[in-house]
Amino acid sequence: MQRRSTTGDLIPIDLEINATCRRRNAKRIRKFMQDLEVVATPGEEPRSSEASSSFPTLGQSHTGVKGDIIMAEQPRRVILEDYSSSSVPQFFTSIAQPEVQAQTIAYPQSLIQLIQNNLFHGLPNEDSYAHLATYIEICNTIRLAGVPEDAVRLSLFLFSLSGEAKRWLHSFKGNSLKTWGEVVEKFLKKYFPESKTVEGKAAISSFHQFPNESLSEALERFCGLLRKIPTHGFSEPIQLNIFIDGLRPQSKQLLDASAGGKIKLKTPKETMEFIENMVASDIAILIDRAHIPTKGSLLELTSQDALLAQSKLLSMQLEALIETLSKLPSQIHST
Repeated sequence: MQRRSTTGDLIPIDLEINATCRRRNAKRIRKFMQDLEVVATPGEEPRSSEASSSFPTLGQSHTGVKGDIIMAEQPRRVILEDYSSSSVPQFFTSIAQPEVQAQTIAYPQSLIQLIQNNLFHGLPNEDSYAHLATYIEICNTIRLAGVPEDAVRLSLFLFSLSGEAKRWLHSFKGNSLKTWGEVVEKFLKKYFPESKTVEGKAAISSFHQFPNESLSEALERFCGLLRKIPTHGFSEPIQLNIFIDGLRPQSKQLLDASAGGKIKLKTPKETMEFIENMVASDIAILIDRAHIPTKGSLLELTSQDALLAQSKLLSMQLEALIETLSKLPSQIHST
């Protein structure tokens, strides 16, 4: 049977129109998939239609040899209960394991024991800088082949903390601290805030020699203030000016005399040499006074001996006064 087209030509009637439609659809889909492969992988040879139909791509539809449509596998549906299940953390410590060239690292038990004898608890009266200084000194006592110094300090730092300080270190994200510099920066920011630096700088700036304090004792106390606040920011010339301005007039006169003029007219290096020489002489005098007994003259007595002598004299005068008063009733009765 035939039918006439609009142009007048006779067109044969397809008795298996459904099969013909399936074949044409399959051909169009195969051509479409081939075009997608060419666009996705430019420069590569496109795979055959048989390979495309054998390995369907996620989210796309493919046809088989018989024209049947094959749907790609859909992703698994995530339900609300999946979010409520507990998960195991990937890292249990905030300090990352340092990368070293050594195959194995074995720290002596004695080293760990020394570190744990210098624990930092995070208390307000503890000195964080002193803790770090002591910790670094202990870590410097060991050398391991293929292990840098910072790797040793990074690995063992947790052993030097206890109580609140250890809980603070565990509060960071797991494996987030990867260098020794990061650990030191966060540790000092937590336990040595800016307020301590301001307070320490004020104590250094207002330094004054005590009335009964020798030059060597004053210098030692001043250096202790500097060590306590390493972030003071004072240069060496400024430190010398603060120290000299805080001395008593007698100590300044001795320094000027030793320098052959005003001590501040000397260079910082020369000034420090004169101070060190004066301190050495002062220490020698103190040692001589401690070992050589003084004579009984009141002018040669130390301040402590003078106080004891005055106390004994007052006690004797009080006893004499009490004895005199006790004799008054008998004298009045006799008269």
